[in-house]
Amino acid sequence: MANVVVRQDPFEVSFREFFKNVLRPMRWEVEPGFDVRVDLKETDKAYKVRAELPGVKKEDIDISIDGNVVTLRAEVKREKDEKDERMVRSERFYGAMSRSFSLDHDVDEKGAEAKYSDGILELTLPKKEGAHAKHLKVQ
Repeated sequence: MANVVVRQDPFEVSFREFFKNVLRPMRWEVEPGFDVRVDLKETDKAYKVRAELPGVKKEDIDISIDGNVVTLRAEVKREKDEKDERMVRSERFYGAMSRSFSLDHDVDEKGAEAKYSDGILELTLPKKEGAHAKHLKVQ
């Protein structure tokens, strides 16, 4: 038998493989993460934060303020399975998460307020008096 050399375009193979993977139905290969979506608004006197924390109980939320850094921590706990039931598929997230962000001004911790209802955490973070963002002039 003779050895045969076949020329093959590398782009054609990649193109074929690309569409083979694109048209394949989507599956979860890893467990989906707990993604916190945050809206941040600013007025002259305060910051307003709205964070989505679905499935979290009020007592499982921790908020810390350190100067101009705000940290949100939350935990979603797994409910206990019934003994006569077997889990077939679970796509809900269970576990702890943490999200930090920094603001332009320091926060007055004494005047800060937090409200939680229907999976939405609302924070009112007043700006500290006399704390202004520093601007440097480029020379």
